[in-house]
Amino acid sequence: QVQLVESGGGLVQPGGSLRLSCAASGINFSLYTMGWYRQVPGNERELVVSITSSGSKNSADSVKGRFTISRDNAKNTVYLQMNSLKPEDTAVYYCNARFRRSIEYIYWGQGTQVTVSS
Repeated sequence: QVQLVESGGGLVQPGGSLRLSCAASGINFSLYTMGWYRQVPGNERELVVSITSSGSKNSADSVKGRFTISRDNAKNTVYLQMNSLKPEDTAVYYCNARFRRSIEYIYWGQGTQVTVSS
């Protein structure tokens, strides 16, 4: 059974930092592209950052220079370091695992709330 378990969300003041973690089980973690998405009620889920199995990274323009994704294959865990947080970063953040061979395998975590407010 595949599980992606996020942790680290919470309430932070503007300009503050948070680190999210996503622990994966039930998959060959090192082969998967891992990503963080976020969603605000009424909006579509959007990609924030991703990291491939080889370590290539991609990020949305809105978070470049502020958010950093990293992975620890030994711990089957992906991290999202968020700095200089803004109120518009408030959302539910979801961990995503994706692998494509003959078919595509996609898994999601349950989400963790991040609220940026004074």
